[in-house]
Amino acid sequence: MPLDRSAIGRVLPGRSLLVTRTRLRDFAEATGQTDPVYTDVEAARRAGHRDLPVPPTFLFGIDLAGPHSFGYLDELGVDVRTLLHGEQRFTYRAVAHAGDELTATGRISDIYQKKGGLLEFVVKDTVVADQHGAVVAELRSVMIVRNGPVAEESE
Repeated sequence: MPLDRSAIGRVLPGRSLLVTRTRLRDFAEATGQTDPVYTDVEAARRAGHRDLPVPPTFLFGIDLAGPHSFGYLDELGVDVRTLLHGEQRFTYRAVAHAGDELTATGRISDIYQKKGGLLEFVVKDTVVADQHGAVVAELRSVMIVRNGPVAEESE
C-alpha cells in the first residue's frame, strides 16, 4: 500500500539536546576525529572557539537521542525491515559548541515513488537551532522504503 502523501508538510515533534563536552569527546572518538580541537578545550580556544565545537555529522544524532527516533515512519506504516537510509545532507550556518542547547525540528517535505512503486522515498528536512533561536544547520535525510515481500529472518 502506498505511503500516505497527505503527510507531506507534517511538522514533527522537536527534540532538544544539551551538548556536553563528554558527548562531543565520545562522538569525536567514535568517528575517528584526530584533530584535538574536538577533544581538548585549550586547543579549541587556540583555534578561536569558545569551547569544544560540534564535529561534522554530530547534529544527525539529536533525533536519535530520544525515544521513538523514527516514530514518523511508524506513523506512516513503514515496516523497518524494508527501510534503507538513502541520503543525509548538512548545510551548516553557524558553529555550535559544548554548552549549547540544540533543538531539531523536522518536517516531512516529500514522499514520492520510483520503479513503479517498488521504492518509496520519504524526505525529511530538519532545522537545528541553538538556545537563542539562531539556526545552526539545516539537515535533509531521505529514507527509502522497499515495497514487496519482506524477507523473514532465518534461524
